[in-house]
Amino acid sequence: MRWSQMFVPTLRQDPADADAVSHRLLLRAGFIRQLMAGHYSLLPLAIRVRAKIMTVIREEMDRIGAQEFLLPAMHPAEIWHKSGRWDVMGQEMFRLRDRRGADLALGMTHEEIFATVASELRSYRELPQAWYQFQTKFRDEPRPKSGLMRVREFTMKDSYTFDVDEAGLDTAFDRHYEAYRRIFERLGIPVVAVEASNGTMGGSDSREFMCPSGAGEDITIVCPGCGYAANVEAAQAALTAVEDVDLLDAPERFATPGVRTIEDLAVGHGFAGDRQIKTLVYVVDDQLTLVLLRGDHALVEQKLVDALGAIAIRPAQAEEIRSALGALPGSLGAVGVSELPIVADEALRGRRGMATGANVDDVHLRGVEVDRDIVVGRWADLREVVAGEPCVRCGTPLEATKTVEVGHIFKLGRKYSESMGVSVLMADGTRVAPIMGSYGIGVERAIAAIVETHHDDKGIVWPMAVAPFQVVIVQLGTDEATALAARELYERLGNNGIEVVWDDREERPGVKFSDAELVGIPLRVTVGARGLARGIVEVTRRSTGDTVEVPVEEAAVRLADQIRPA
Repeated sequence: MRWSQMFVPTLRQDPADADAVSHRLLLRAGFIRQLMAGHYSLLPLAIRVRAKIMTVIREEMDRIGAQEFLLPAMHPAEIWHKSGRWDVMGQEMFRLRDRRGADLALGMTHEEIFATVASELRSYRELPQAWYQFQTKFRDEPRPKSGLMRVREFTMKDSYTFDVDEAGLDTAFDRHYEAYRRIFERLGIPVVAVEASNGTMGGSDSREFMCPSGAGEDITIVCPGCGYAANVEAAQAALTAVEDVDLLDAPERFATPGVRTIEDLAVGHGFAGDRQIKTLVYVVDDQLTLVLLRGDHALVEQKLVDALGAIAIRPAQAEEIRSALGALPGSLGAVGVSELPIVADEALRGRRGMATGANVDDVHLRGVEVDRDIVVGRWADLREVVAGEPCVRCGTPLEATKTVEVGHIFKLGRKYSESMGVSVLMADGTRVAPIMGSYGIGVERAIAAIVETHHDDKGIVWPMAVAPFQVVIVQLGTDEATALAARELYERLGNNGIEVVWDDREERPGVKFSDAELVGIPLRVTVGARGLARGIVEVTRRSTGDTVEVPVEEAAVRLADQIRPA
């Protein structure tokens, strides 16, 4: 390909609204352009990278025996009603109606749709099955940001497995785990596999593959001692012992005028956060619910959802709280409450001498003993783990890292096969619903993650496996001899299967070098009259900046040798 014939609209300045490194560089290097918030046009260079990523994924999926499908992106509402997820997905699902008034959805995910295809499975002898596709997904993100990191329209590789029993699912899960490890290694994306929540997908045994990134919106908790790793939505930590003091035979009221926060009570009345009970009020599936945590701990809402198996939760409004408890936030508590469900974090179990709101404005209680004074209906791990807390396994202080999720695998169980009426005939004549697994990789997010990991102050530094081109020939000057030498090298490389672009533009050398570095092609060959007079060309490796002089007649072979081992 000649650069003069390509569409590569590079920019000299950073776009004003580009926050993440990958967003900025993919815009500047002419890979993407924004159509509207969360929707991007992929330009020719991005298409080449995307195709290579998909090839790597396809090869590894085929390697574990998966078969490729392509299912519709638009789904009838009936399918989602059948699984019970039409309402669960909420506003993130794009919904529309056709000319006949039928409700439709743009697919966020395809568990239900693959299950409808699986309804044609008849016998246990047809299992196991592993199916995958590359398909456009649509999610109405409330705050699309960071370029390709968080969008509303994207390509997902999603795969699904169907097995007779849990042992078969375990095998399928492990095969996907290893396939994902190989995929991310080949793509040059460093990942940490972490324990995670399944969210609205349901099921169990969830693993996210997280790439460290300053643009990441997820927090990954990692133990440098034993290797324990988890998304903050699932992370656990050991509790440091806290001494209970000021014990009383019964709770005692005390005035707290103007106290509205944990800090207010700590500063004004001497109750440190770890001696307070924080009372949050949530509406959980239309039921007002009290959620209790230690005052210095934060709630992870996903943990609450998972603990209660909830479909939808939201913080209660002030008027709902006042009507139920008689006070406003700042003076709330669970002592004496019996008509509302109470969920408490494990850090409160057995605590005594605690302070909490009295459900009277500007009044609190001290001497609260949780087991004695509060009717806890459900205990659960609800709190957010923070850096420095001891590892739940080995006690080493935990570390917290900003990350972006690039892959997710989880065991679905039989939720979708049962709701979709999928069953196979067993040898004994009984019918069994296959057990399913689900496994996803966001293709465009993988592009962004690669750039987040591989860049410098000059631009992108693509790994060879995914680079849009392997070699760029930079022709300096327009004289006939230089043009002929560049053309001959271009043809020899192309004939040897090397992906090469020839920068034949009538531009200044500085522009050509800057564009080559910005776009990030791994190897640059500089062909100019001065070097040709000495019988050499210069070969520069983008990742290191190292330049070597190579005889013209050896250039094609030497370049091929540098590319093929990669």
